[in-house]
Amino acid sequence: MITGELKSKIDRLWDAFWSGGISNPLEVIEQITYLMFIRRLDILEQAKENKANRTGRPVENPIYAGDTQVLRWSVFINESPENMLARVRDRVFPWLRTLGGEESTYAHHMKDARFTITTSNLLTKAVDMINGIDMGDRDTKGDLYEYMLGKIATAGQNGQFRTPRHIIQLMVEMMAPQPGDEICDPACGTAGFLVASAEYVERTHREALFEPVQRQHFNESMFHGFDFDNTMLRIGSMNMLLHSVENPDIRHRDSLAESAAGEADRYSLILANPPFAGSLDYDATAADLQKVVKTRKTELLFLALFLRLLKPGGRAAVIVPDGVLFGASKAHRDLRKLLVEGHKLDAVVKLPSGAFKPYAGVSTAILFFTKTNSGGTDNVWFYEVTADGWSLDDKRTPLLPEDKLGPLVAEGVLGDIGHAKNNLPDVLARWKRRNGSEQKRARSEQSFCVPKADIAAEGYDLSINRYKEIVHEQVQHRTPTEIMDELARIETEIQQGMSDLKGVLG
Repeated sequence: MITGELKSKIDRLWDAFWSGGISNPLEVIEQITYLMFIRRLDILEQAKENKANRTGRPVENPIYAGDTQVLRWSVFINESPENMLARVRDRVFPWLRTLGGEESTYAHHMKDARFTITTSNLLTKAVDMINGIDMGDRDTKGDLYEYMLGKIATAGQNGQFRTPRHIIQLMVEMMAPQPGDEICDPACGTAGFLVASAEYVERTHREALFEPVQRQHFNESMFHGFDFDNTMLRIGSMNMLLHSVENPDIRHRDSLAESAAGEADRYSLILANPPFAGSLDYDATAADLQKVVKTRKTELLFLALFLRLLKPGGRAAVIVPDGVLFGASKAHRDLRKLLVEGHKLDAVVKLPSGAFKPYAGVSTAILFFTKTNSGGTDNVWFYEVTADGWSLDDKRTPLLPEDKLGPLVAEGVLGDIGHAKNNLPDVLARWKRRNGSEQKRARSEQSFCVPKADIAAEGYDLSINRYKEIVHEQVQHRTPTEIMDELARIETEIQQGMSDLKGVLG
């Protein structure tokens, strides 16, 4: 989590942007992101130079050539405020637009990017704040985004808020991306799911990425993200590039409005938390999605889209509002039936209602399914998450030390008290046993399996409360004779007490 001191710096910088005439919150975030990116490039170059010094070899794939050395963060921050503004505005930013090659998706999104900081005072404040960020800490950068996006009053309405990083990590760990996967997020925003997937593959399949063909796939054809917000596309592209994915497929696309024909049956893994804006007009929705499910509800249309995009055998982990699980409309029932009967519904993980605060208080769940086109659902694994490691109020305060947060905590470390505050390691551990010991769990437990026949009998309702059994405490009742004897004893004691009182009073 970012410190209170850094939050204060961000608050002051935010006020400075507003005073400097930049009042669009996303524009503020974009400008700060550009500067963070420029600093990160310099740090990456320093790492390459250190490696070259150790090995006695030339710098491998240098970011800065001889004539661009003056564009490095470590160089221009030592200039006077006026010279620094001129350098960044007139030289650094034009160079930044072409970074990554003219044909890269990054360059495509950056060609329309604008540097809108117009005063040396504002730039100096921004540079000072960014110098206080540990750019080697990916968590800090993620929390910085989350904190800034939290300042947008409409964030919960327009969907432009980050999925909490620990929820993203849980979903990625459960899906376990492989080096050969093609991963897609059709509503990628700042590319959080794609970044986490890249980190997972680099951590768990490092040796595979040494292979030139595999590394090329990682850099150019493994990660795909769509969004229709150009600012999000630029931020997402920079985010991926900062995480060593050189040329991801980050594209402008209105996923629900455009036909998915060109993308159908293409991806092996989808990870997403799409925006749920309510209802769209039928004429604003792609016709091929309406053929899957006749509806105007965006949450159902996105599920239909995911089924279209996945190749047979492809897997998905997607966040949906609770209404998808039990909605009574024909479209809701038809889509749930399609997941259960037409494909393989693997799991429903219920999230606590405060998981997305302070942006939204909506209750959500994660659906895990595999596209088969031929059924395959035998049992559906359910898990009710009651605690994710943070308080479920607007403050979202961590409830445990940092090493006990998130899903990657070794089994047995938390104990019962820790588990009551962070269920995520248990979710991951039990997910791996869903086809084994989890099959024998009682429905009164936090996780359990439900046969397909039971789900069909309930009209394909997927809400966990439909199947969860409540264990009532056994109460020992006394016989009527015992109760009458007790009443007689009490009456005798009262009479004796009255007699004693009369004796005392004379």
